[in-house]
Amino acid sequence: MLRLDREFWKVEICMSGVRLSPAVSSLKPSATLAAAAKAKELKAKGITVYDFTLGEPDFNTPENVRKAAVAAMEAGHTHYTASGGIPELKKAVCETYKRDYQLEVTPAQVLISNGAKHSIHNVLAALCGPGDEVIIPGPYWVSYSALVELAGATPVIVDTTEESGFCMSADQFRKAITPRTRLMMLNNPSNPTGATYPIDKLKALADVAVERDIMVLSDEIYEKLLYKGAEFKCFATFGPEVAKRTIIVSGVSKAYAMTGWRIGWTIGPVDAIKAMDNLQSQETSNPCSVSQYAAVEALNGPQQSVEAMRVEFEKRRNYVMGRLQPWREKFGVTFAEPGGAFYAFFNVSSRFGKPLAGGVVVNNATDFCTALLEQAHVALVTGDAFGAPGYVRLSFATSQEVIKAGLDRIEAFLAG
Repeated sequence: MLRLDREFWKVEICMSGVRLSPAVSSLKPSATLAAAAKAKELKAKGITVYDFTLGEPDFNTPENVRKAAVAAMEAGHTHYTASGGIPELKKAVCETYKRDYQLEVTPAQVLISNGAKHSIHNVLAALCGPGDEVIIPGPYWVSYSALVELAGATPVIVDTTEESGFCMSADQFRKAITPRTRLMMLNNPSNPTGATYPIDKLKALADVAVERDIMVLSDEIYEKLLYKGAEFKCFATFGPEVAKRTIIVSGVSKAYAMTGWRIGWTIGPVDAIKAMDNLQSQETSNPCSVSQYAAVEALNGPQQSVEAMRVEFEKRRNYVMGRLQPWREKFGVTFAEPGGAFYAFFNVSSRFGKPLAGGVVVNNATDFCTALLEQAHVALVTGDAFGAPGYVRLSFATSQEVIKAGLDRIEAFLAG
């Protein structure tokens, strides 16, 4: 007999819980967002927290881009668009890669998505499945392995070292390849390390990809944030054989301070892009229409704001490196200098098992970050989340005043 007792159903729902899929039940929340949430809890209590957790420019979106968004709304561009993006933005992406990297691509090779993370998910979901392996140089961005597993594939982490500048060698790449290898994921410049591959090392990786016929997902979201001595080369520009095995992921979030606008893109072979567009049409439909028109202006409009932000990030990077340098001898802290992005990634394992400020003793990077937040009110992200035990990540995408005050507190915490 069917029972329509409201209280009965309320009790049954509360007692039974929700049955989750195996893929989702094994997922953990993003470590960067979790660290930011802990910092926000303290801030809500009125405590001043020096927060270095999020990889987000602290600048406002450039004025010309904001005005373009308003103009798009006034013109009525507030409706559905094609699932894979408006023609104007695809054209702008094509022209940008021709202008900046002399790479010829057609609109049919471009898919516009809801940010670069969505683009990465599309690539993995379209190309990978159970039984496949995906090679990932470590340390790696927290979502890489999770998204690989969500696609049913297996992440194969290739550990790099501080001495190598956190760059995977061609020999390491070659040795990691098995008959099950479907893809290699490369992040250049890198989150969390800020590593920027020298062009000769990048070419060596490209040669292995061609030699072994391996597709490469090249995440180039930090491509415009490079510092003195570092070089960038778009992975697909090493020749036609490399290009047909390369899927580029990038977007406007970092270079144009447009994180909240959620516009990323994928560039790749036409058949792969078509498959991802089909997937996206079922998952999310189009990215935000207004954001797409704003992104057109970001790419086609004046680029001075990009350089101005890069220059400011370089000043901050140089200051952070200057502050960390004495910690090598003083505390045994080690690091490789970042060539791009806006992160300092340093090893604090020399302080494990020793009294820190307040007499606290920690034995891993996660406990270090927890104690640092509780004792000194400074928020970092543990390297455990990036596959790098002993390390912590500091984002210098914040003001010089906050950086100085936060580093003062970290130094005092390390001193014990």
